[in-house]
Amino acid sequence: MPPVRINVNVSAAPPPPRRKSFYFKVPNFKDLPTTRDHCVVTPEFSCNGHDWVLAIYPGGVRQATEGYVSIVLIHHSEGSATANYELSILDKVGNKKKALYSDRNFECKGECYGFKNFIKRSDILDESHNILDSNGALTVGVSIKEELSDVYVPKNPLNKMIQGMFLDEDTADVCFEVITSAEVKGEQKKAKASDLFHAHHFMLKACAPMLANLFVLDDGDGKLATATITDVKLDIFRHLLYYVYGGSVAEEDLKSHAKDIIDAADKYSIVNLKLEAEAAYVKATDITMDNAMDNLLYADAKNCALLKETVMNFLAENSTEASEKISFTDFPAHVVKDLLVAFSSNRKKDETNATEELTSLSVSALRRKLAEKGLDIDGSREAMIESIKSNL
Repeated sequence: MPPVRINVNVSAAPPPPRRKSFYFKVPNFKDLPTTRDHCVVTPEFSCNGHDWVLAIYPGGVRQATEGYVSIVLIHHSEGSATANYELSILDKVGNKKKALYSDRNFECKGECYGFKNFIKRSDILDESHNILDSNGALTVGVSIKEELSDVYVPKNPLNKMIQGMFLDEDTADVCFEVITSAEVKGEQKKAKASDLFHAHHFMLKACAPMLANLFVLDDGDGKLATATITDVKLDIFRHLLYYVYGGSVAEEDLKSHAKDIIDAADKYSIVNLKLEAEAAYVKATDITMDNAMDNLLYADAKNCALLKETVMNFLAENSTEASEKISFTDFPAHVVKDLLVAFSSNRKKDETNATEELTSLSVSALRRKLAEKGLDIDGSREAMIESIKSNL
């Protein structure tokens, strides 16, 4: 009997979607605090042109069932993003012990989605499940579906357009005259140097209100409104104004001119630039017995909470030597509480309630919480804690 011919339409199956995976070790998991809403945040990672971080809550988020660990994915870039993602926990040999999927649209920076009841903490600690490695570390993974890379989508041009208006005389309606004085070499008199910085009042009003308030606009005369700046160096004011127009200050300039930038940004309330310069100063400065008090007084005067925390931690870690070598005559009485917090944190005690947990958080962690809630991130430690507590 001749073979029967079968007509079929053959088509190749579409390839599975590509996914980009990241894995993180959470050391000493069993010793982490289990206070609700206390989290461990992973380093930042990138996928599909956006930055992300994972937050692991050993004691769960506030809405979680008692005894469960929560894991969430946090969008860490400006703008919105859609993510098809998988969160997973691996055992000590690298096999997935549990994985949950989701597909979410993240509307803005700081928005987060995840699973409040991801896995029971007792299951992680159960040695028979072989989840923690020999050092007690928990491995957490995230896998995100990669978008097609051959489709070009231009970025929103607004930021580039705004930066293009920086110092544009043709469209400016206000002008700063920055005047600085410098001693002439070999003479006692001072020479004045000045420069003009053209700007736009609407931009200043939105991004730097204190600078905008230096002008009195008169729509009737058609003249360029001017204001004089005499307390900021020319190059520092240029950095300040460029930042207002969406620009950034080079890391080397932040490091070498940190205090000048802090002073100017603090005076004219350019908060984010002030905090950026403060972080650069802290990173570049070694606190010693010789400079601890000077840095503390400066941090207190300029309301630099991160620098103050750094000095306090140094004093707490070197309390015996500090008591012998540093004069505390000028120590501000109102910062004693900050010093007590530093001593408490240095002892690494577990906290038992939300208020105590806030008190023990670092300045950077407090600022992150405020930013996620859209609150003002400039202020003392106490002011930041009160702001968070009043907006819980």
